[in-house]
Amino acid sequence: MTPILAFRRVGKDMKKDMNEHYYTERPHSDLKLGIIKTRLRGEGFRFLTSSGVFSKKDIDKGTRLLIENMVINDGDYVLDIGCGYGAIGIAAARNRRTRVVLTDINRRAVRLTEENIKLNDVGTNATSVQGDLYEAVEHEKFDVILCNLPMSAGLDLVFKIIDGSKRCLKKSGTVQVVVRKGNRTVEKRLQETFGNVKTLAKKGGYRVFISRNEHENKKAGVAKPGLRRRP
Repeated sequence: MTPILAFRRVGKDMKKDMNEHYYTERPHSDLKLGIIKTRLRGEGFRFLTSSGVFSKKDIDKGTRLLIENMVINDGDYVLDIGCGYGAIGIAAARNRRTRVVLTDINRRAVRLTEENIKLNDVGTNATSVQGDLYEAVEHEKFDVILCNLPMSAGLDLVFKIIDGSKRCLKKSGTVQVVVRKGNRTVEKRLQETFGNVKTLAKKGGYRVFISRNEHENKKAGVAKPGLRRRP
């Protein structure tokens, strides 16, 4: 289904909007709201979007490829890191037997995700929290970590996401990521970090990789309940 958009422009500073990165904690771009209507994994979804977040006009091809091929089982505890307006995590939460946490440094993205959780009726098993990388979920252990890696933010950030995922995964948990440019570098880093990596899907230059955490992380200690919410 072709996404349907209805953007409302608020403010006039277009240059600021184009130059500002979506991984900014507090976007200063003028607010332009919109709605995307689309189908993912055979089901209909609606997402409220805005300026200052990634792929505001459409579900980008990489995100869609990850959603359509992600491996999630009943009962899994799932993290969508760098969630944007929440497409990946909310699609995962349509499996009512999962629990999903969506996190992003971008405060505007987190507010949109909160609205989209309600809009798509997954509030019973999905929640959003704001924080940089894994700081809001540092005491949690997940079965699955999902991410459309932010390559435009630089490899340093991408490597932090990959390396940090190992600390937040349960034994036998998986990290599943999608990447376009730099896929060989990402594949190599996953192999170095986990000792294994497989390609789940590839299309249009995008690749979805999966790595499994085959060893218990002894340094992590006992997980504490609850999520860390920033003011």
